[in-house]
Amino acid sequence: MIQLLFAAIFAEGSLILLLLFRTPLRKLAVVGLDRVKRGHGPVVVKTVAATVCVVLGSGVHSMVKIRRRGAAEDGGANPTDQVLMAKHLLESTLMGATLFLALMIDRLHHYIRELRLRRKSMEAAKKQTRPFEDGKNGNSEELKNLEEETRALREKVKQLELDLKTRIKDVHAAEANSIALRKQSEGFLLEYDRLLEENQNLRNQLQSLDRRLSRSGSKKNT
Repeated sequence: MIQLLFAAIFAEGSLILLLLFRTPLRKLAVVGLDRVKRGHGPVVVKTVAATVCVVLGSGVHSMVKIRRRGAAEDGGANPTDQVLMAKHLLESTLMGATLFLALMIDRLHHYIRELRLRRKSMEAAKKQTRPFEDGKNGNSEELKNLEEETRALREKVKQLELDLKTRIKDVHAAEANSIALRKQSEGFLLEYDRLLEENQNLRNQLQSLDRRLSRSGSKKNT
């Protein structure tokens, strides 16, 4: 049992070293783990892990019983119990180390697969962006021409804005002049109406004087 556990720990440590360093054997190890995790492989691994856990629990229970028995005896544990205690302790330690290394192998395999998927996605994204970069390099002259045209158009727009401002100022001035002329014409119309009224009053006065003169002349003749 102990020799088997030592062999398992040595094999798991070697596999961890293969997964840590990028070598051709690393690909083989990853492919082998991929095959183990397919089909009935996960069930077998879980069954073995559960069995090791049960044996580990049994060993811990046996150590607790030996310690209690040694504590109950006044003289302490006998040599047989000490040998059994050492054997159970060694087996439990090896089984715990085996389970821990198995967990490390599983996590390393998972992270390596995730890293491969990320690299593939990055390479695909780079391949998609390469045509755009090539197009940008090839169309640099066209971009320069477009930039020059945009600069010329911006200058024209600025000139048009200045012309528009001057036209707006002229329009405002013309509006102010038209308002002044309108007010002046309104004043002329009022003055004209006043003069018309005065003229009418003068005519009425003249007509009344003519009537009086005509009446006075008729009285003299009689």
